[in-house]
Amino acid sequence: MIKIGNKVPKLAGTLQSGDTLKLADLRGQWVVLYFYPKDNTTGCTREAGDFRDLYTTFKRRGAAIVGVSRDSARSHSGFKEKLGLPFPLVADTDEAWCKAFDVIRQKKLYGREYLGVDRSTFLIDPEGKLVQEWRGVKVPGHAQTVLDATPAK
Repeated sequence: MIKIGNKVPKLAGTLQSGDTLKLADLRGQWVVLYFYPKDNTTGCTREAGDFRDLYTTFKRRGAAIVGVSRDSARSHSGFKEKLGLPFPLVADTDEAWCKAFDVIRQKKLYGREYLGVDRSTFLIDPEGKLVQEWRGVKVPGHAQTVLDATPAK
């Protein structure tokens, strides 16, 4: 598990477009890396919309936003288009990103237990070090909280 103050691992993932995103390619800027359970679900749609609505302010602060879930690139493509998301979505189908950031948790829904993504966000500085994390995120107000933690240029 990555600890605050440590460099984040060198990860690469497939985007909704089919292109590859390397986390290392984002060095030199702040990175908001948010993990969410599933495309097109109520909470995930609201969270993505909140980050979308604050995107220009994040950009002015020199911050990139990247969403990550275990959904396919095809699912991400439709989700991104439907919501008009201006930032990339990583299809973490092999769970490499989820495991690196330790966001897979035992969950329970309607009495059924399963392994799922714990809604979490990580703020990475321009040198590639983890500076802040939010785990077990509740969606309302979260994107604004992350923005408030992102230093202005």
